[in-house]
Amino acid sequence: MSVFTKVSLEEATRWVKQHYSIGRVVNLRGIPSGIENTNFFLDTDQGVFVLTLFEKLTASELPFYLNLMAHLSSHGVPAPTPIKKLDDQFLGELNGKPAAIVSCIPGKPTDKPTGNQAHLVGEQLAHMHLAGQSFEGELENLRGKAWWVSASDEIYSFLDEGDSELLRSELAYQADFGAQLTPRGPIHGDLFRDNVLFHNSRVGGFIDFYFACVDAWVYDVAITVNDWCINADGSMDDERLHALVNGYSSVRQLTSAEVEVWPTMLRAGALRFWVSRLYDFHLPRPGELTHAHDPESFKRILQGHQARPKIFNF
Repeated sequence: MSVFTKVSLEEATRWVKQHYSIGRVVNLRGIPSGIENTNFFLDTDQGVFVLTLFEKLTASELPFYLNLMAHLSSHGVPAPTPIKKLDDQFLGELNGKPAAIVSCIPGKPTDKPTGNQAHLVGEQLAHMHLAGQSFEGELENLRGKAWWVSASDEIYSFLDEGDSELLRSELAYQADFGAQLTPRGPIHGDLFRDNVLFHNSRVGGFIDFYFACVDAWVYDVAITVNDWCINADGSMDDERLHALVNGYSSVRQLTSAEVEVWPTMLRAGALRFWVSRLYDFHLPRPGELTHAHDPESFKRILQGHQARPKIFNF
């Protein structure tokens, strides 16, 4: 959620007045975290919204994400609600980029989650998966196995021999593995701590759905665990792990097939974000406000999962 494309207050004011009925714009504030899209808090005399300009996703891809958010929010999941323009469409264009406005979810993220917070996140993730069953949109994982391979080909030249071998061997391991038989549906795909807002000791909402896709639900749980339940040294925090998985299971019990693939899904989730962080670190895009993440953390997480292939006692 960095600022790559500049938008002035005057430009935002004209655009909103022309296309929306959400009041008069009074302020525009860049959001400096994240690395994919340009985001602003948009203050109007009717409330606070989030304006997003999409830097990579195309106008043909974006309806999936916006329609999914609208579907989830209408089914009781605390997700941003896309705001329709005067032409009854969610998507527009601003300064040459596809753009949309969504509701601003109340709350703040946590840097140091407690076991109770992990449990609440697990519960809400399961609710999200179940609510997504009736969503009719389809989108393959754009950061799936094919992307891991193509992105890795661009970054090998920046890596030392040890990291190159680790990356090649894990890609080979994952290539031989499939999770097609596990339950699938819309997933968030990026449910890190900064994408969950807490409000009054509850989950105020999930945000930043722009890595969402249709994939294995257990993969989504693994991605979430890899951020919420990991210590600074890359080791697993068992208390938070049990809390999150128990929270999820209290709403939706994992199948035997999901339990079987759990260790591999943890490795897949770590690999996906190690590759993306390596890519963004070595091949960054220019931006006015940017925030790059350290790739080393997910390398340590991956190595930790490789060293501990034990199946978690669900």
